[in-house]
Amino acid sequence: MQDVPRALGLDFGTTNSVVAIANGQQSDLVEFAGSQATGAVFRSALCFWHEEGVKGGLAHEAGPWAIAEYMEYPEDSRFLQSFKSVAASAIFESANIFEKRYRFEELGAMFLSHMVGHAGGALDQRPERIVVGRPVTYAGSRPDEALARKRYDAMFADFGVDIHYVYEPLGAAFSYASRLTQAATILVADFGGGTSDFSIVRVEAPNQTAGAAQRATPLGSAGIGIAGDRFDYRIMDHLVLPMLGKGGSYQSFGKTLEIPRSYFADFADWSRLALMRNRRTMDELTRLQKSADDPAAIGRMMTVIEKELGYPLYDAVGSLKRALSTQDKADFRFAGGGLEIETQVRRADFERWIAPDIARIEGCVDKALATAGVAPHAIDRVFLTGGSSLIPAIRDIFDARFGAERIATGGELTSIAHGLALIGQEANLAQWAA
Repeated sequence: MQDVPRALGLDFGTTNSVVAIANGQQSDLVEFAGSQATGAVFRSALCFWHEEGVKGGLAHEAGPWAIAEYMEYPEDSRFLQSFKSVAASAIFESANIFEKRYRFEELGAMFLSHMVGHAGGALDQRPERIVVGRPVTYAGSRPDEALARKRYDAMFADFGVDIHYVYEPLGAAFSYASRLTQAATILVADFGGGTSDFSIVRVEAPNQTAGAAQRATPLGSAGIGIAGDRFDYRIMDHLVLPMLGKGGSYQSFGKTLEIPRSYFADFADWSRLALMRNRRTMDELTRLQKSADDPAAIGRMMTVIEKELGYPLYDAVGSLKRALSTQDKADFRFAGGGLEIETQVRRADFERWIAPDIARIEGCVDKALATAGVAPHAIDRVFLTGGSSLIPAIRDIFDARFGAERIATGGELTSIAHGLALIGQEANLAQWAA
């Protein structure tokens, strides 16, 4: 059998990142080491703080170590999460971190450097071939794909020499295809933090000479910038933001005006929420509080920003979302900075909040089928991956269209990295590259 090159697959995710290395017919996950390690899953987050003796005066960490640093000193640090979501945004030029400004590619390179450092030496000598997952459609209202590619190239410039990009759901499709024992046309749905992506692949029956990719052919893909982060914001919008002044009013020159919605839009995006703690924004909110009809609500918003409560607030939102994936109702609890919320939420309410998003996701599935030229009845298997694939309203889309007997799940956080690494070993890698 022909020798195949070692390859590294990197699923750089909006919420989590995972690395796998393939050497032969299997790929192994890279486990991270240390007291804060969470196995093979590395949180896509950064934390910054002032520290004397550090070059530039700013120290930084990534992954679960970033979370630990932030949780210990929330008011003296700056926390960034989901920064991948601005990769294709022409509006985003740089993030203001204390007195410094960082471009996306600088944040990305910093993140990768820490990830390598926490891998216990497993990533010090990386394979020559590196396959990086990318969304079918980048997050944002008007994503600029060329800009995202330019930023990704700069981010990975020092990570490897032979970098290839492959659609994330194709990585998951490849991982799943390697387990099939007969020919099939499969639809893979990958629900990440920032995007939902769909790919259709034809897999031929296995034989003794062909590898998994040699018997698999990608047929079509589609994606949409709606996923887990959007669902989190729907919960935030209905449960939390009304307590922070959303929908309220203020007085200006004898007129009653609605409190600007731009403040609350920032709560949907970690790249902006973490940066609201600056003098200009806080001065604006102080003036707004004086003229607001409910000044206490604006005070609560200021407290969330000043006390850096964004992470624990979103952590509570995520806990509720996960609970509603298995329960008909669940309790939402959050306390911090004088803000206390405790209420019961029904799954039916959550599904009503995300109904417009679900409809758009369903439309994207139709687009993927049309792009591939495949009718729903011709899909033999459906593989669901990503955390949001566990939401019953998501599962219902595929059960209704394809039948529950054709649905498979598993490896929600790791299947993409496995597949990307295996793809990296194939001679026809260009067939899969995006």
